[in-house]
Amino acid sequence: MFEVFASTPQDMGPGDIGVHAARAEAMGFDGLQVPDAIHDGLLLAVMALNATNSLIVGTSVLVAFPRSPMTTAIAAWDLQSMSGGRFELGLGTQIKPNIEKRYSARWDSPVPQLREYVQATRAIFHSFQTGERLNFEGTHYTLTKLQPFFNPGPIEHPNIPILCGAVGPAMTKMVGRIADGMITHPTNSPPEYIREVCLPRLQAGYELGERDPQNFKLIIGPLTATGKDEAEVAAAWEKQRSMLGFLYSTPAYWPSLELFGWKDKGQQLLDMTRSGQWEEMPQIVTDEMLDRFVPRGDYTHIADVFRERYADLTSRVTFPMPDNPADDELVAAVIRQLQAG
Repeated sequence: MFEVFASTPQDMGPGDIGVHAARAEAMGFDGLQVPDAIHDGLLLAVMALNATNSLIVGTSVLVAFPRSPMTTAIAAWDLQSMSGGRFELGLGTQIKPNIEKRYSARWDSPVPQLREYVQATRAIFHSFQTGERLNFEGTHYTLTKLQPFFNPGPIEHPNIPILCGAVGPAMTKMVGRIADGMITHPTNSPPEYIREVCLPRLQAGYELGERDPQNFKLIIGPLTATGKDEAEVAAAWEKQRSMLGFLYSTPAYWPSLELFGWKDKGQQLLDMTRSGQWEEMPQIVTDEMLDRFVPRGDYTHIADVFRERYADLTSRVTFPMPDNPADDELVAAVIRQLQAG
């Protein structure tokens, strides 16, 4: 049995997220992931929570380093309080050029920096709930001042899950050591990669942290090609070909290509970005690559495809919302199948 989270288009803004979240809840999704890319993830989260009554809403993923742990903790605390415990804080690092050149923020050592960010955020949560003195001193973050006036005080559901996005070996191990869960990137979602690469790294983290992995949330979020008929599935297939072509132009995402012997494809795509050949990039992504990375099937069969790929790896997956609300009941049936196991 899966918990099934709906995905949200990267370009969806505050004007549309409430309707999107209400649709997801009505269709029977367990949760909704909101991005932090074109629009502010925390703003999208509050609007999604306000539009729903039972849906879990998580950021997937909030770009951590441009935000102080204190500002993130305050927002997360408020979201958890106003929703009655339905918020999950997903954090990620993004990549160095974006952090430094798009956000004008500091990129030090991303793994220890994100580890301290999680630890600092939890220390703030603890002070909020207990009133105890805030005293977090690390290499990257120091938070030692929280006057009673600025402390929002205890809430009913103080244990806010903190999940992290991870791709590389050190980051994945760190997430297993201290976080409540890991959110996969589309490029590290193939079952072979999860089984052979991610799970051993997470296990090493569990052991370092002396943790029981039973309650760890591994969220697998593949790019998916589905629809009500083969024409829609084929169109979604080509859309994901374009998306993988774009994603794999980033060297940080090449480890999964290496597993399958396709690292040269990543280099080709990177070279094409440098020469401005954006429209030709999807041609580099073969059908064989898509078969590995993209579950494919119409609404009648896609639940079986998901079970075959992920049932022994995780209890939580993401699934795309249909573009056409007229298809909502068809997708609702898929959700029920996935939840039923």
